Amino acid sequence: MSYKNSDPPIAHHSKKMKARKNVALVAHDHRKADLIDWCEFNSGSLQKHKLYGTGTTAKLIAEKVGLDVHAFKSGPLGGDLQIGSSIADENIDMMIFFWDPLQTQPHDVDVKALLRIAVVYNIPVACNRSSADFMISSGLMDEEYDRFLVDYSKRFTKDF
Repeated sequence: MSYKNSDPPIAHHSKKMKARKNVALVAHDHRKADLIDWCEFNSGSLQKHKLYGTGTTAKLIAEKVGLDVHAFKSGPLGGDLQIGSSIADENIDMMIFFWDPLQTQPHDVDVKALLRIAVVYNIPVACNRSSADFMISSGLMDEEYDRFLVDYSKRFTKDF
């Protein structure tokens, strides 16, 4: 297909997010207390949605906040990859990932892959409390939403 006289399409198809979102909750060790505090503050909003988390984070949120969180494995033991796989299977709608930008992670490659797959599948990602606050308070949080998806296997050439 030629796009010489027009813009190429941004999206090739869309995926409808339901009003009840599938939300992944992830936090590095030095950020777990921050995420738990955020979840506690937003527990009323979060309980309306289906929650997923990496091992220890999911367990701590369930114990300390009382939210039902489906637990994957611990991040370094494959939990980041499990969440990434769920994103690729279009089963996760958004991710709250309080990562530690100043601490080297032994599974840093997995962390980068998780963030990359979130961008590929165009899911909203919050990496700090401010962005998480904006996401959870958005009017779109409790509504259906058409998330556009790009088919990256159809790469454009520079001479469209």
